[in-house]
Amino acid sequence: MNTFQIYEEFKGFLGEPAAKSLAHTLGTMFEELRNSVTKEDFRILRESIDTNVSRLDSALERLAEAQGRTEAKVSELAVAQAHTDASVSRLDSAMERLAEAQARTEASVSRLDSAVDRLAEAQARTEAKVSELAVAQARTESTVAELVEGQTRLTAAQADVAVALQRLTIRTDAVVGRTFELQFRDRLTAYLGRFLRRGRLIANDELLDTIEKVVDDRDAEDFLRADAIAEGMVDGTRTYVVVEVSSTGDADDIVRAERRAATLRKAGLAAIALVACDAISPESLALARMRGVRIWCNGSMIEAAA
Repeated sequence: MNTFQIYEEFKGFLGEPAAKSLAHTLGTMFEELRNSVTKEDFRILRESIDTNVSRLDSALERLAEAQGRTEAKVSELAVAQAHTDASVSRLDSAMERLAEAQARTEASVSRLDSAVDRLAEAQARTEAKVSELAVAQARTESTVAELVEGQTRLTAAQADVAVALQRLTIRTDAVVGRTFELQFRDRLTAYLGRFLRRGRLIANDELLDTIEKVVDDRDAEDFLRADAIAEGMVDGTRTYVVVEVSSTGDADDIVRAERRAATLRKAGLAAIALVACDAISPESLALARMRGVRIWCNGSMIEAAA
């Protein structure tokens, strides 16, 4: 029996160690059989061996088929493993990207938390400032209310002062006017000496009997309220001068003087209207000239000077 041939045939299926062991075993068996058995025994043994070898071949074929299926399965598994490895690699990459994104998210959340903390602190400061402003506003409103109340009182006081000042002004004007009137009456002949020669101050009722014959009671009473009446020579003619005295000569003074002088003229007496004052406006002076009323102002006859 060729043990090398047996080794070569089974080496591919069983591997070198197993094939070598099988060849050695079969070689020993055949050697022993050759030395101890008859041809018939050998035939029987050969048939048994052939049968066993046939079964062994069948087993080896099935084993080879199983090995092929296993190798195919292993190949499939290798492909699946490759797919799995690729998927795992992609999953690892995705996990790494996810981890990086998570890290960025955590960093963003950390920054957001810090921003929220700063915002909360700023809000707290703002609320504290608003509270302070509210307190300050309350104090301001209280102060404003006090100022308004004080202003109201001041306005009322100013109104009272204005009324009092107006009354005082009226009384002062009356006092000044009365003082000026008395002064003028007292020094009438001196003030009018160059205009009214040999002049004298007469009482208003001295001419009452004369004027009552030509005017009604209202005009007679109005004439008696003249500030002063003087008699003397004006331009060589005996003339009465009806005087209205005022600190500031105005249109009312001019009209009154002219009206009361006209009352004397109705009675056939020569009469001149005159306003004595410390000051007179251009408008009042123009009215006086238009109505023929003489003006004595601050020590001189304006009409004479004109």
